[in-house]
Amino acid sequence: MAVLPTWILAIVCLLFFVGAMENSTDDKISSLSRSDEIEWNRHAVTNPDEVADEVIALAEMSVRNHTERRKLGYFTCGTGNPIDDCWRCDRNWHKNRKRLADCGIGFGRNAIGGRDGRFYVVTDPRDDNPVNPRPGTLRHAVIQDRPLWIVFKRDMVIQLKQELIVNSFKTIDGRGANVHIANGGCITIQYVTNVIVHGLHIHDCKPTGNAMVRSSETHFGWRTMADGDAISIFGSSHVWIDHNSLSHCADGLVDAIMGSTAITISNNHMTHHNEVMLLGHSDSYTRDKAMQVTIAFNHFGVGLIQRMPRCRHGYFHVVNNDYTHWEMYAIGGSANPTINSQGNRYAAPKNPFAKEVTKRVGTPTGHWKGWNWRTEGDLLRNGAYFTASGAAASGSYARASSLAAKSSSLVATITNDAGALPCRRGRQCTS
Repeated sequence: MAVLPTWILAIVCLLFFVGAMENSTDDKISSLSRSDEIEWNRHAVTNPDEVADEVIALAEMSVRNHTERRKLGYFTCGTGNPIDDCWRCDRNWHKNRKRLADCGIGFGRNAIGGRDGRFYVVTDPRDDNPVNPRPGTLRHAVIQDRPLWIVFKRDMVIQLKQELIVNSFKTIDGRGANVHIANGGCITIQYVTNVIVHGLHIHDCKPTGNAMVRSSETHFGWRTMADGDAISIFGSSHVWIDHNSLSHCADGLVDAIMGSTAITISNNHMTHHNEVMLLGHSDSYTRDKAMQVTIAFNHFGVGLIQRMPRCRHGYFHVVNNDYTHWEMYAIGGSANPTINSQGNRYAAPKNPFAKEVTKRVGTPTGHWKGWNWRTEGDLLRNGAYFTASGAAASGSYARASSLAAKSSSLVATITNDAGALPCRRGRQCTS
């Protein structure tokens, strides 16, 4: 056998060493020490079977805001809800979690979240240090500068000391655990893209701020006071908020402002709140003219008062939602938004002065007559009425159309499982 010269062997060894160093550097977390990196990797896994084994082995779970209308048996396929029928019919959904990213609908349908990254298992509900969060916490997961699909090892209540600032390409997936974000700061999606928030109970959110908070591995900064929204979307795009239970917050349940667009808000159960949803920053902030939001398959339930949603400037597709409660109005707007209401069920309250679904906020009739607001195929009950305006031509609603509406007669079935779903290992998520 020929023996290679010593100088050739030396070069081969050097190249191997450099390649190994490059691979190691690519995988490092720049802001963490070597020991912290090892700790981080304890929570990051690539095998979905490993995630299923760690996360889904839980007993039957209770769900907050679980009303009489949702007491059914185990889920069966073919409800007509295209999101649920996409992933819940798979008995091995817990081994195919990332399939959810392919099930989006509406304007936010291209939000992939952390589909192309590793899994991150949250094991620690604490939030001791918003600047230097410990590995294993939700805050540590969402600030990473890489795609991650974030899951939870067990049931937990997370009380955030400050708002949770989510980095791009993240999925927060609460399926398989009863996860509450409550009694503190809540979720902020600011100047980022591709975020999915699924399966959480978010409630009793408080104003926080005047503090330092980390927003990425390499950046933290001073945060002024946050309003206390359950989910605040600020200057962001490709966002999907699905199957969450939201209630009792200091400000809005879901707010999207400052040029945010390509958003879907679907399958959520909202209760016990005043100003539910604000879409558009202000009448003077014209960048929101490009905003496109789909509001689909949600249940607007007990204890709600107004803003379901309240819109400015942009294009809003309100489709196949169940409005069972409001005290003032359901859908409001100013600054000439286009509102396309299709296939919803609106049940007016007993108050004879609150039967109108719509409200033009602070705008004389002469100014809003030309706004494009239409009702098409909506079911209006208990004396509910929708005041339409603007052009009747369907072409006027092209930018406010994001999916085919189903018959309003199917709304009860489509929205029956709105809110966070309890899930058990090896079985479909059920109501």
